[in-house]
Amino acid sequence: MTEQKSGFQQQRLSRPVRSKRRWGWLVLVIAALTASGFVMSRRPAVATDKNGKPATFVVRKDDLTITVVESGQIKAQQSTDVICEVEGSGMEIINIVPEGTLITLEDVEGGKIVCELNASGLQDNLNQEQVVFSNAKASYTEAQEGLLIQRKQNESDLAAAEQAVQFGLMDLSKHLGEGVARKLLEDVGRDPNATADVATLLALLEDPASEGGAAKQKLKELEDAIVLAKAKLTQADQELTSSKKLRDANYAPEIEVRQKELAVQSYKIQSEQAADTLDLYKRYDFPKETRKFLSAYREAIRELDRTHARNRSRLAQAQAKLDSARASYELHEARVAKLQRQISGCIMRAPSPGIVIYGTSADWRQRRDDPIEIGDIVHKGQKILTIPNSGLMGVELSVHEASVDKVKAGQQAKVTVEAFPDRGFVAKVSSVAPLPDPQQGWLDPGVKVYTTHVVIEGTHDFIKPGMSAKVEILVDELHDATIVPVQVVANRDGKKICYVHSPNGPQPRVVETGAFNDVFVQILSGLEVGEEVLLSPPRLLSTAANVKTDGAGK
Repeated sequence: MTEQKSGFQQQRLSRPVRSKRRWGWLVLVIAALTASGFVMSRRPAVATDKNGKPATFVVRKDDLTITVVESGQIKAQQSTDVICEVEGSGMEIINIVPEGTLITLEDVEGGKIVCELNASGLQDNLNQEQVVFSNAKASYTEAQEGLLIQRKQNESDLAAAEQAVQFGLMDLSKHLGEGVARKLLEDVGRDPNATADVATLLALLEDPASEGGAAKQKLKELEDAIVLAKAKLTQADQELTSSKKLRDANYAPEIEVRQKELAVQSYKIQSEQAADTLDLYKRYDFPKETRKFLSAYREAIRELDRTHARNRSRLAQAQAKLDSARASYELHEARVAKLQRQISGCIMRAPSPGIVIYGTSADWRQRRDDPIEIGDIVHKGQKILTIPNSGLMGVELSVHEASVDKVKAGQQAKVTVEAFPDRGFVAKVSSVAPLPDPQQGWLDPGVKVYTTHVVIEGTHDFIKPGMSAKVEILVDELHDATIVPVQVVANRDGKKICYVHSPNGPQPRVVETGAFNDVFVQILSGLEVGEEVLLSPPRLLSTAANVKTDGAGK
């Protein structure tokens, strides 16, 4: 056990002197509660006073205060960090206020510069990026206008294509008449490759009930020409017959008969020509014109479809060009804004009142030997300065794992600052880390400590961050507890024993212990108030049969 104690003390060599004394007390407590028979066998005989009477303690009822005592560092509970927000491989500090500089409210309102980084490289990048950004902005504007122009052009092309379809239908309807044209479109609409059935169309046009169209009017004109030619031929034949009779009766000359014969021949030719013209129209001109108008109408519909497709394609191209230009514009705009923020971030102004502490000094566990200075290179996210709020101070301490289960947020505490040992400050536990701290080089790997924060009540301007302080945390306070000094309890064969003074000598008594502090331990059973227990337990008895167990569990 002596070796274990020495090892435990070696683990805390880097602690302050008070921390050593505190852990020494804890070792004594643990030794008193867990001492083995091996240790006790090396104890001297029972301690006695000058009259030879054993030194005893009268078991009594009293209040028992349970505390956990640790040392730590004063730390502001609220602070404002000045952090490097500039990206890149590193930024050079060209100006920084001295550590310990007092920042006033007027400094904050006036925008006092506390640190400045070299922004010359960023400024060069900004100048180049602004040129690229200007070109991107011009391209973006051009793409916006191009999209508007394309939309207007699409509207015009679509209107022209739709109008061509309408005109094609009007030409076809004019040629055939609306009813016949509708019938034709219904027939050919079932088969896009179908052609007009001329015979059917002619039959429809020759129907007197059908609507008129240019083709029907043409047919009627040709038919009328045939009728007229035949009527003239009939009349000429009659005149010829009459002239022949008059000639035979010597009433008309021969020349008149000849003239009538020529007239008959002429009208006969006209009649034949009119019939041929009608036949040619039905066989060639009418089918040709009908198919031409039908084809023109169909082509207009196809052109309308192509116009829709072209419009979609051209609009998509214009939109893609606009999207690309917008993306480029926004990209370079963001780069310009970012560079401007980076340049602005090179000038760091006082964010709040307080005392300036360099980032290399703010964390006492990671403090650098060389503080930040002009010419140093800092990186994004690095804490350059911290300005603590002196109106809300506390202590950051490490609680040993043996005591951490006793410490809870909200418990009252007393803080003693080493710089002011005669003054005590009321405090309260604000937080206890759920996990132990990472192992430090000077700590034994088996030692676990938990970072705990204690907030000091009130405002104390004379307390500065970094000062050493002792914290006494009030864990529990028992009233009317049966107590004895911690050193009177010994271990015998795995049982906790107290030795009761009696006329027949020390009598071992098995006891059950409860809470304890550095001086006293609570007895839950095994002892009665008023009994005297030996302050120094005797040497280990030869057999466990001498242990009196009658009082166990009382």
